[in-house]
Amino acid sequence: MSKQYHIYGIGAALVDTEITLTDADLIAMNVDKGVMTLVDEARQRELISYLADHLVASHKASGGSAANTIIAASYFGCKNVYSCKVADDENGRFYIADIKAAGVTYPAHINPPAGTTGKCLVMITPDAERTMNTFLGISETLSEDELDVDAIAQSQFAYIEGYLVTSPTGRAAAVALRKHAEANNTRTALSLSDPAMVQFFRDGLVEMIGDGVDILFCNSDEAMSFTQTYSLQDAAEALKKHCKQFAITCGSDGALVFDGNTQFKIAGNKVTAVDTNGAGDMFAGAFLYALTQGHNFQTAGDFASLAASKVVAQFGPRLKAEQHAELKEAFFR
Repeated sequence: MSKQYHIYGIGAALVDTEITLTDADLIAMNVDKGVMTLVDEARQRELISYLADHLVASHKASGGSAANTIIAASYFGCKNVYSCKVADDENGRFYIADIKAAGVTYPAHINPPAGTTGKCLVMITPDAERTMNTFLGISETLSEDELDVDAIAQSQFAYIEGYLVTSPTGRAAAVALRKHAEANNTRTALSLSDPAMVQFFRDGLVEMIGDGVDILFCNSDEAMSFTQTYSLQDAAEALKKHCKQFAITCGSDGALVFDGNTQFKIAGNKVTAVDTNGAGDMFAGAFLYALTQGHNFQTAGDFASLAASKVVAQFGPRLKAEQHAELKEAFFR
């Protein structure tokens, strides 16, 4: 049976503000470097007022990990659906318009309620490391109500963002999505999202994964932390209990992917890293795009590694629409 959509995604809807700053700034603000930390709106305002003189270089974009992945795959040519929760405010309207402009379908039954749309402050240090402080806003109440069960059944893949683990209703929605997908022959994919999610919410992630997803996406730190191992090879072996296939990104060293039978080492692409925000999201988006087009894991990994290297070489978690087309043409010609 051919399906109407390539990927159905679910995740937190966050309007990102990216700011460049120094390690000294992070220390002065008492911010943990390199991870995502949940904060309340007052704390986020306090950080923004401290960084007022840095805001010149900031810009706004619709974000959230799974949204970045779904939008990338959409620009490459996939037909996708994205479930999230925004409020009926300026940021919420901006967010929905932005994902629709990328060709992503937003479930018609969702009517944004009053409230505050989630916001993420993305702080980039000179070493290109990204540090995030997130106020989830209304996104924290994302629930099964935002799921479109018909669209899930009509999708080749269901993609779940690990960040949902922090919200009880979000976690329940992720589990419900996985179960709907399993019942309708839709392949499941989940991203562990962030080392802090694995460290503090491991049990919740295990609940979201259930008896195992088809594909697990993570980086090497998340893989070792999740499997409680100390080497990449041991982590790769232990991950097989939680998924049929996986892709573990290893920064500039490329990635390790497993297609269910064979493990492949994917080469990295040498670039000058400017901003690592969105690299893993892009990897997953490009990888899933290649799989939906019938390519194997080696080809999908090579394409995803190239796409991720393009993201880290510039500011922002996403590429421009035309960059996706150029990348695809250059790689698949």
